[in-house]
Amino acid sequence: MKKYIFILPVIAVMMLSACANKDDTLDEDKSAETLYNEGYDYLEKTSYQKAAEKFDKVEMEHPYSKWATKSKLMSAYSYFKDEKYDDAVASLDRFIRLHPGNKDIAYAYYLKGICFYDQISPSKKEQSFTSDAYETFNQLITMFPDSEYAADAKSKMALIEDHLAGHEMNVGRYYLKNKEYISALNRFASVTDNHQTTPQIEEALYREVEVYRMLGLDKEATKKEEILRNNYPESKWTKRATELIAKE
Repeated sequence: MKKYIFILPVIAVMMLSACANKDDTLDEDKSAETLYNEGYDYLEKTSYQKAAEKFDKVEMEHPYSKWATKSKLMSAYSYFKDEKYDDAVASLDRFIRLHPGNKDIAYAYYLKGICFYDQISPSKKEQSFTSDAYETFNQLITMFPDSEYAADAKSKMALIEDHLAGHEMNVGRYYLKNKEYISALNRFASVTDNHQTTPQIEEALYREVEVYRMLGLDKEATKKEEILRNNYPESKWTKRATELIAKE
């Protein structure tokens, strides 16, 4: 599945008047604002690991400052840019848990979803990140349907659902090829039950017809052929299913 990573500009932050201090001063002697400023400076220079370290120091050394809350999210973004997704998700989970009413909470859910989305594997491989991305984006659009990130989350969920259906079809075909008919049927049924808006639905219905015929369950096969014919009369899979039912 082609991945479309779409990150809006980093969350709005205050333009700071003070320039970042040089690192010849011990971090523990620096103010929260100075550490934040230095982290932001590293972020702009694409030194993402150093940026994350500075933002983390703000939270550790000045946990009650206004900069600490901002730094949690900026640290997560820095880890994301550095492709350290586990660290990014951990930071985002902490932000979501501690600041559920923050104005940037929708962005936190969105970025968490992107962390999973960016790790989606081809449909023939294990799909835990795919499911995590779908669940996170679903949380976002459920809780914040009017946020600026909801539309992109919805489009990604459609791509993810198609990807999950493709995975189920790949596994189902594998079982079918190896004559493990019940296992194959379960996979195809997962598509027809849970992914009805995806392009795989037509083949999934046909495969159900095919497996039911192999199992000698002609009544069930006929029902699935009727569903396929009524909903997708012009599909090549409908033609194949009808021909299969017509065979003695």
